[in-house]
Amino acid sequence: MRQRREELGLSQEDLAARLRISVRAYGNWERGLVKEWTDRKLLALAEALEMSERQCFWLFRIMVDRDPPPTWRAAEENRLPDDPAQRDYLCDYAALMEAVPHPSFLVDHRWDVALTNSAFDRLFQSVRPHPTALPDDNFLRFVLFHPDAAAVLEDHEPAWCVPLLAQFAAALEAAPEDEGLRSIRQEVARDPFMEAAYRYGVPHWLATHGADAAERDGAVRTVRHWDPQSGLVRCRLVAESSRMLDAMGLTRITMILSAPRGAAAGPARGGAAPHSKGPRLRAVPALED
Repeated sequence: MRQRREELGLSQEDLAARLRISVRAYGNWERGLVKEWTDRKLLALAEALEMSERQCFWLFRIMVDRDPPPTWRAAEENRLPDDPAQRDYLCDYAALMEAVPHPSFLVDHRWDVALTNSAFDRLFQSVRPHPTALPDDNFLRFVLFHPDAAAVLEDHEPAWCVPLLAQFAAALEAAPEDEGLRSIRQEVARDPFMEAAYRYGVPHWLATHGADAAERDGAVRTVRHWDPQSGLVRCRLVAESSRMLDAMGLTRITMILSAPRGAAAGPARGGAAPHSKGPRLRAVPALED
């Protein structure tokens, strides 16, 4: 609630006025000091915070563990599937993603983000509000246009912008009439630096490194860990899908971060047999000592 309020540039007084309640009452809402969340309260809150249908969906799921009433409709394009079975699948998939200690998110072909886990939110917790380029809104716009992107993504221009622009160029070529992709193309055209990178930098980069270099699955990058003591860490991007995710047009991207400096590389105490040499492929027999 606080993050969304700050994204809109509103104070607690502003939200209280929109909700027609006292500032103290809204402060209790934001601190979670509400005895019972009714549909009326949550819908009013979603309206006051100008939430999309996706955001309202997760507001209800987090607060009361159920879907919003079917009467709720947001002006923004809906990114959630209409199929109840697919919605339930995403709720369970959210639990799976939350169990992963690495930043992970679901993204569609436009790079619109459908779901993130807590590790993803921690990685980008220092990112300031932005009207169109938040990392949990559209990841491509974040990488290209957010002023804080370079503070989290190391070697921002060559390692992140150019490969993503190459992926974007391929997506736009495959779906030239897609309004979301065309909108991003217009934003790129309005930015002289990104337009030059798109028109001249990407072809040169592909000619030098090959088309496979633009693949996101397996790509190795560097990010700044949310723990200042860890500093810069290695990040491998793992892209994967499933039958259900593919039907929804979604891909899961997990950012596998290297262990923070000074962390033990082996298994935890008592976690493996004394003769174990660490992780290995189960299909490959262990060598005898």
